[in-house]
Amino acid sequence: MHKITLLGCTLGLLFSAISQANDAPLDGTLAKIANSASITLGYRDASVPFSYVGDNSGKPMGYSVELASKVVERIQQQLHLPKLNVKYNLVTSQTRIPLVQNGTVDLECGSTGVTAERQKQVAFSYGFIYVKGQLLTAKDSGIKRFADLRGKNVVTTAGTTNERFLKNYNVEHKIDMFVISAKDHGEAFQMLQTGRAAAFYMDDALLYGERAKARDPHNWVVVGEEQSREIYSCMVRKDDPQFLALVNGTLADLYRSGEINGIYQRWFQQPIPPKGLNLEFPMTAELKAIIARPTSDPVE
Repeated sequence: MHKITLLGCTLGLLFSAISQANDAPLDGTLAKIANSASITLGYRDASVPFSYVGDNSGKPMGYSVELASKVVERIQQQLHLPKLNVKYNLVTSQTRIPLVQNGTVDLECGSTGVTAERQKQVAFSYGFIYVKGQLLTAKDSGIKRFADLRGKNVVTTAGTTNERFLKNYNVEHKIDMFVISAKDHGEAFQMLQTGRAAAFYMDDALLYGERAKARDPHNWVVVGEEQSREIYSCMVRKDDPQFLALVNGTLADLYRSGEINGIYQRWFQQPIPPKGLNLEFPMTAELKAIIARPTSDPVE
């Protein structure tokens, strides 16, 4: 009963903020969207199953992309726009924050973890997944834990918190591994598959996404003690409470109604395009807790 009361209070405050935002003149991002009748969404091209390009159409798809589309629907409804032109702008781990800051991208829903440092640069929506850093390796590699990485090549993705964590871990624990930084998750997994790296360190959900792309996914295993922990959220510009309230309101409605469960299952527990492979990644207790009580706070 106590949890239900807390959730009710949280949602009540949120809906009050949205109502006040709707009554107020449009400013910031919503004013920009209303004036141009267009919105630019940042997307990743290789962050399976969050945001990726899976076929020759070049159109992004994924769990995060679907959540962004729900925000677009809400914007169109609230601004009474008969047509809203949706533009997609490719971002990488290195460019995603600058492109939101400088106004090129209005909303980035991909695979961006919330950290206190990043909160100084952009604003984050409620989290939509909880991830933990682990290792992807061949089933017969003999690697079971981080201590087994001594003297081996380990790949991660450049510009991520995982890259910084792995390099610090290597120094602090004197593992003497060789850290390789790939341009994106797809390249990192390619290095693993071709033997240029013995393991790939990244967030568990992304590792299961790469594993699903393999010719035989069951030849690859996710192992190792759970390390860095983060929630992923959508990014918007700082000091834009009106737009942030709309994004959060959209996510809160998906959570409250239970619609999020079907969206999650579609991308993590059912065959996904383009190969129809299943990530086999059920919803964690941590994500269920976020859905019950939405938060955008960094994981401590």
